[in-house]
Amino acid sequence: MGKKKSKAIVFSGVRQIELREVTLKPVSSTDVMVETWWSSISTGTEKMALNGLIPSPPFIFPFIPGYETVGRIVQAGDHVNQGLIGKFAYVAGSFGYEDVNAAFGGASQFIVCPVESITVLDGLDNPQCGIALPLGATALHIVDLGEVKGKNVLVLGQGAVGILAAELSKLMGAHLVAVTEPHQNRLNISTADIRVNPDLQDVSAALAGYEFDVLIDSTGIMSAIETGLRFVKFHGKVIFGGYYQRMNIDYSQAFEKELTFIATRQWAKGDLQRVRELIAAGKLKASKIFTHTCTVDDDLMDAYSQAFSDPDCLKMIIHWKPIESNNDADCSVTGKKGH
Repeated sequence: MGKKKSKAIVFSGVRQIELREVTLKPVSSTDVMVETWWSSISTGTEKMALNGLIPSPPFIFPFIPGYETVGRIVQAGDHVNQGLIGKFAYVAGSFGYEDVNAAFGGASQFIVCPVESITVLDGLDNPQCGIALPLGATALHIVDLGEVKGKNVLVLGQGAVGILAAELSKLMGAHLVAVTEPHQNRLNISTADIRVNPDLQDVSAALAGYEFDVLIDSTGIMSAIETGLRFVKFHGKVIFGGYYQRMNIDYSQAFEKELTFIATRQWAKGDLQRVRELIAAGKLKASKIFTHTCTVDDDLMDAYSQAFSDPDCLKMIIHWKPIESNNDADCSVTGKKGH
């Protein structure tokens, strides 16, 4: 029996993307094989990797990107519960390839990975919503570290993580949630109590009279963080929710208010399952971040470029099967790919 082949999205060089055939590793006794239905594009890590800005393993060209994948389990190893076959699952990526590197490795038509690395999507009316699990879990971890119950929370930036952090802050019992975001379409999606566009409004005037216990940054912009610190109360808490090459902010605010700064890495154990349950219960409307869609047979460079550069594109969903065969109820996108 020949080795299983799969088509996959491959970053073959700086700003070079191909859809090519790759070879899967055999399914071991503790592995599953998943047939991908949807994957998505990370606008942070994958943008840096495609531009050659992460020249270290596992980002050595050529490599398969992708850590936001949902598909159906089609095969299970001998030591795996065979009842999983046919179920939808979220896959955080895979190293299960023989002839190409995997930088997460989830952007493949078929994926072989250990069963413990998947999250089964039982309970979701539409499994496509599982695409939101990693960003939802990231936002949930940020909110957990902020200990937001009963607190006033200010979220800087309403990208996908910022939008989910604002919504989860309310779900976790925050008293008041305010957000700042210069792109109006993102602000319109947000469910925060107070929404401020710093390009159109004076932030100091809009937030006058408010003091915040918790500041969550989802911008990575030092000037935005410095402005936000002015509204944090004495002994307040600042959560860095992005990835920062360098920190460069005025120390005086931190000194005068004895602020606590917390860096977040990723989600904690169990957070993916918690987000799945919140979506299944209808408490977290994860689909609001699904703004654009394309198919794996479209111009992939065009799709990735739009995901990286279009501020209205919060999350580009890549369909690996014909779109008309998918049930988009409760996870429909609000926009299509294209300029």
